[in-house]
Amino acid sequence: CQRTHQLDMPLKWVFQQDNDPKHTSKRAKSWFQTNKINVMEWPAQSPDLNPIENLWGDIKNAVSEAKPRNVNELWNVVKESWSGITAERCHKLVDSMPHKCEAVIKNCGHTTKY
Repeated sequence: CQRTHQLDMPLKWVFQQDNDPKHTSKRAKSWFQTNKINVMEWPAQSPDLNPIENLWGDIKNAVSEAKPRNVNELWNVVKESWSGITAERCHKLVDSMPHKCEAVIKNCGHTTKY
């Protein structure tokens, strides 16, 4: 949050994040307002549908499988795992969003298998 330059986000874009305290702090809110970034309101206890969560899961699985013995090994596993994420994987996650949203709506906003 220390950058002071104006971001050029297209007007149609809305920034999405969950209600983690570091995301909702006064400092974070002020930064978004200063940079004129629209932030989607996110209800408490809502399902986390952000596709990045799937990628974090991929990295956690890679770390679990590799069983790093020290910080350097851990860092190497994380870097290799992250760099191994393909554009195809990302496209599939984004393309799955309508189906995931429909499932949550059908389940009255409660969590689903996703």
